[in-house]
Amino acid sequence: MFARHRNLVALEDRGPLRVMFVITSMPVGGAETLLVELVRRIDRKRLLPEVCCLKERGPLGDLLAQEIPVHTGLLTHKLDLRVLPRLTRLLRQRQIDAVVTIEPGDKMFWGRLTGWMAGVPVICSALHSTGVPFRVEWLNRQLTPITDAFIACAKPHGRYLVEHEGCPLGKVKVIPNGVDVERFHPRWPNEKLQRELGLAPGSPVVGIVAALRPVKHHELFLRSAARISDRIPSARFLIVGDGPQRAMLETMTRDLGLTDAVRFLGNRNDIEEVLSLLDVFMLTSHMEANPVSILEAMASEIPVVATRVGSVEETVLHGKTGYLVEPDQARDLADQTIELLENATVAETMGRAGREYVVAHWSITRMIDGYHDLLETIYRQKVDQARRRDERRQPPASTPEPPTPESPAPPSAANQT
Repeated sequence: MFARHRNLVALEDRGPLRVMFVITSMPVGGAETLLVELVRRIDRKRLLPEVCCLKERGPLGDLLAQEIPVHTGLLTHKLDLRVLPRLTRLLRQRQIDAVVTIEPGDKMFWGRLTGWMAGVPVICSALHSTGVPFRVEWLNRQLTPITDAFIACAKPHGRYLVEHEGCPLGKVKVIPNGVDVERFHPRWPNEKLQRELGLAPGSPVVGIVAALRPVKHHELFLRSAARISDRIPSARFLIVGDGPQRAMLETMTRDLGLTDAVRFLGNRNDIEEVLSLLDVFMLTSHMEANPVSILEAMASEIPVVATRVGSVEETVLHGKTGYLVEPDQARDLADQTIELLENATVAETMGRAGREYVVAHWSITRMIDGYHDLLETIYRQKVDQARRRDERRQPPASTPEPPTPESPAPPSAANQT
């Protein structure tokens, strides 16, 4: 009833693998930004990437569509079963060798199911987030047997997938998130942007880069900002990102008397220039896996103050590259941030240590190599499995009948007595 793997050719004989990344859409966000960097930097001699946005492309999808095939419009709503034949047909037409779904939800389900039905040899799921609403729900767990790998973005995140999301230990593969350390590096403040945002030269600036969603807990950022302002009235606060909570957060800003101090910048394509304005980077999430925004800040030599959640403590080394505080502790966040704003020597030392750590452990090159190696390794395993299966199905070679011994010649008459 379902297609088996297409005829598999040894990797050395077939050239680059065709890879389809399946995602719902591509707004500006951490996982989507990572996908852009991954697709752009993949070695085309090893992997040929395409992207399928099940619904609409979104701004980052529009950007990628100028460089690679980006397919869209296969799913009109969550229960649109027409996605099944549409996506199966697409994977066959594009002769895809590997499907990689991005994040849980409908894309994880439809991407893997249609990949199996289309006979795609390699099926993986990349999971960059943790907790509600990014749970691997019951229906998605039923497709575990046809999934070759669940990709985690840090070692603690891999353990989380095993212990809380039902992913088998043997199928969880860790490919650490990476950042472009050539794009994100220490630089002098962008004076033009400084003027546009109404920031006085020398004013302390604290920023957060995160989608305006509940899990990022921007309310904690604003409560901390209010405490910092009480101590350092000249401090300014930049909120980069957009999302469903923007109106509520703008109202909260007014209620806290922070209208003059806080700037909502929305989504930006010049994050590296915005980071050049910051003295301290803050992240206040309830839950995280391995946030790219922290890596970008550290690569830019900016010390980080963040909540101790998810895999954050793998990148923010407390007392070395920044400070970690327990979730929802506005006073602790403010106190640690004030310490960095008032002690430039400590802040600079932590910033330098942060960049050195990112360059050594969290570069984009390491992440790209991880995807190259994982997809090629699984493909080779499938080739070997197919060869062994074919060998078992071959009829045993027929063995020739043993020669019949010749009957001895009857005795001659001369020898008879």
